[in-house]
Amino acid sequence: MSQISTIVDLVNSFLWGKNILVFMLVGAALYFTFKTRFMQVRLFGKIIRVLFKSENSSSGVSSLETFFLGTACRVGAGNIAGVVAAISAGGPGSIFWMWLVAFLGSATAFVESSLAVIYRKKQADGNYVGGTPFILEEKLNMRWLGLIYAVASVICYMGVIQVMSNSITGSISSVYSFNMAGMNIQTITSIALALVVLYIIFFSKSKKDSIILTLNKIVPFMAVIYIMIVLLVLIKNFNLIPAMLGNIFYQAFGTKEIFGGAFGAIVMHGVRRGLFSNEAGSGNSNYAAAAVHVDTPAKQGMVQAFGVFIDTLVICSATAFIVLLVPETVTSGLSGMALFQAAISHHIGSFGAPLVVVLMFFFCITTILAVIFYGKSATYFISDSKNLNLFYQILVIIMIYVGGVKQDLFVWSLADFGLGIMTVINIFCIIPIAKPALDSLKEYEKKLK
Repeated sequence: MSQISTIVDLVNSFLWGKNILVFMLVGAALYFTFKTRFMQVRLFGKIIRVLFKSENSSSGVSSLETFFLGTACRVGAGNIAGVVAAISAGGPGSIFWMWLVAFLGSATAFVESSLAVIYRKKQADGNYVGGTPFILEEKLNMRWLGLIYAVASVICYMGVIQVMSNSITGSISSVYSFNMAGMNIQTITSIALALVVLYIIFFSKSKKDSIILTLNKIVPFMAVIYIMIVLLVLIKNFNLIPAMLGNIFYQAFGTKEIFGGAFGAIVMHGVRRGLFSNEAGSGNSNYAAAAVHVDTPAKQGMVQAFGVFIDTLVICSATAFIVLLVPETVTSGLSGMALFQAAISHHIGSFGAPLVVVLMFFFCITTILAVIFYGKSATYFISDSKNLNLFYQILVIIMIYVGGVKQDLFVWSLADFGLGIMTVINIFCIIPIAKPALDSLKEYEKKLK
């Protein structure tokens, strides 16, 4: 085990610590932005219309439903704790670079998601399954590399599930405390969370996928709650908004920061947080994109591109505004969730701490459900055996309980390891074969004209 841990740490320190993945993802984002002729700007209005236009039967998966699925995976604990960490380490200026990388990364999301639709498979029940492993097999005839990607996906998702589960139980135990039948609140919450997911996975009687149906209900509700909180904060602090925005831009380009040597740190913290949050380039959203019942790959590419905007420009910005509109004396000496709780409490009073618990629950449970769905597609690529899929789902339930009860740093490192491997493979895969996605965009634009 120690040797495996050493290898995982070495790979993580190379890919993440030396910012190898950051340069790869930014390079790909710039490349695809120019290749698509800034489609994220030119076609923004049409992207919105595609998102809300349903074209399939009640049994199929719509673009809006895959948008909720992709958003559920992107929006998690990192949209709160990660943004707070970026501001703490890189200052307010890091938020500008987070915005910029979301703008560029949406082009990457468009290309990879369009390819996922083009090279997916149709199952016996009429539903579609696909993702980066299927692209590698269908387009490049490299099933062996697809297997590596699929296994890395499962490894990553096991880690993510534990992180999200622990984030939920940790946020609850930090505010409330009680024991029942010899069990503390963290153990009780872990059991309850595992049972909730167990019910959603195994006991739904709907024709549609139970995870997609659940996310259709939770994600809009979750987003509306958070946006309403931010609007309340913005209205309450309306006179401070110009100074806050000015501070973001000043510290992003400030002379003091550039000549003081802090400029690189500000940029890198913002870029890393934006990339890691919206996942453009990792291939994660490809599993969601492939499930859609849509007639044009470019349409689904647009939907996932919009998901990048929502994740970073809306949700991450919301967290940033909540934190930056608080006097420094309130958050001095604090970090992470403690800082965010203090900021929320400053804005809305005693409801702050319980509200953070509710937000963390929704953000994390939706991410857990989304990666379970993604993992089902990965295991299907490895083998279409129902026994393997069943084993995966049972393992997920166990990991939810284990993660909720105990913080396992090695498993969390595995999440970074798996995501790093996925991103490297996905970037090298989609760059040389992007032409079908770009052709689909050109054809769709002709139809629009």
